[in-house]
Order: sequence, then C-alpha cells, then structure tokens
Amino acid sequence: MKRCAWATDPLMIEYHDREWGVPVHDDRVFFEFLILEGAQAGLSWQVVLRKRDAYRDAFARFDPAAVARFSRARVERLLGDSAIVRNRAKVEGAVRNAGAFLRVQDEFGSFDRYIWRFVDGKPVRVRRRSARDVPASTPLSDAVSKDLRRRDFTFVGTTICYSFLQACGLVDDHLTSCFKYRI
Repeated sequence: MKRCAWATDPLMIEYHDREWGVPVHDDRVFFEFLILEGAQAGLSWQVVLRKRDAYRDAFARFDPAAVARFSRARVERLLGDSAIVRNRAKVEGAVRNAGAFLRVQDEFGSFDRYIWRFVDGKPVRVRRRSARDVPASTPLSDAVSKDLRRRDFTFVGTTICYSFLQACGLVDDHLTSCFKYRI
C-alpha cells in the first residue's frame, strides 16, 4: 500500500492511516493538536507522537478548562516531567492557549465553528505529487495564524498552523500516490 513519504515507521504509519487529514469536529481533539503542534516546534512529529500518551496524562486528557486552571506549581511539576517536552515557553504556552481556546468557544459556540469557517466548512483538497510540493505554509495558514495570535494564542506561527490544518483535516495534503488521496 502506498502512503505519503513521511509515514515510515509503525507509529507514523498508524497516525497517517487513522488520523492525519481526517476532518476533526471535536473541540478536545482540536485542543490536543494545538498543544502537540506547539510542542513539536523545532522537533520532529515522531518525537511528539511518542510522547503523546504522556501529554494526555500531563495535560488533563486535553481538557482546556482544566489546563487553563493549571497553577504555577503544576507548571513547575510539568517542567520536571521527562515524558513530555520540558520547555518552559511551550508548557506555559499550552496553559495560555487553554484560556484563549475557552474564549474562542465562548465567542463562537465551539472551536469547531471558529476554525472551519476559514475553509467554508469543507476541507481544502490539493494535488501534491511529491513531498517537495507540500508547502510549509500558505495564505490560509497565514490567516489562521494571524487570527489566533490576535486572540492571544502562542506557538501558532504560520508553519505550526499549516501542520495543525493538515492534521485536523482542514487541508488534505495526501500525495496523489497515497491510498488516502481523494479528490
């Protein structure tokens, strides 16, 4: 079975086949990917996937209301947890993003309603023949990044946002040779 070129080991293959590019409509999953994509900055996605279960435990099963209430002491404990990426800016950013996420939910009724409006409620499907054809960012990810930053999110640069949009299925970047490709 042909897959996108980056799906090379069992963990990445399972993620590719079951999750990547599948449209998300669950706010908790959106919050999970926001935290994980931010944690990935400067690292490989494979590293973050290996730590995913630890992140679920450390970040209250990705409940944004619970994470928004994390105390200074809780943040310090997380910085000592070798099972996650121990970067102060990323951990504190996840707590800050939880508060911003809750404000978006209050304003739009759900994060789902907020984020899908950027693509008119339908995944953007493109024809990419090779990994070289997949951009690091697009005008869409620029717009999402700008709007998230305006709403006080952090670790949401345009490259991180593009990865987030791909992961959550707002952009379908499966290569044309991949069995998951559909247009």
